[in-house]
Amino acid sequence: MVNLETFRQIAFSLPEVTEALHFEKTSFRINKKIFATLDVKNNTATVKLSAIDQDVFSAFDNTVIYPVPNKWGKQGWTIINLQIVREDLLTDILKTAYIETAPKKLAALLSQEMIKTSLF
Repeated sequence: MVNLETFRQIAFSLPEVTEALHFEKTSFRINKKIFATLDVKNNTATVKLSAIDQDVFSAFDNTVIYPVPNKWGKQGWTIINLQIVREDLLTDILKTAYIETAPKKLAALLSQEMIKTSLF
C-alpha cells in the first residue's frame, strides 16, 4: 500500500514537477503537461503511458494497474490502485509516465539515470 504522501514524494523526486488542481483531482505536471493525477477520494492515481508500457504494467496484475475503461484508456491513461500497489512498482510507473510526457532533454536524463541504477 502506498499512502498519498509517499505518492507525492515520489512524484516530486522527479525533475521540475509541479502540482495543480485538475477538476476534483490533483495533477502532477512537467512543463504544464499532466503525467499523473491523484484521486484522494478513491485512493487511486492515473498516469499517462505509451500503449506498450500500459500493456506491460497492466500484465503485472490488472487489479493493481489497468487502463481507464473508455477512450482515455486507449490513449494510454492507466489507473493504479494505491491500496495494493508496491512502492517500488509505483516508482517505476511514475518514472515511465514522466519520461512519456517530459521534454526530450529531461526524459533522456531520467532514462539514463534509470539505466545506470538498474545495471548495478
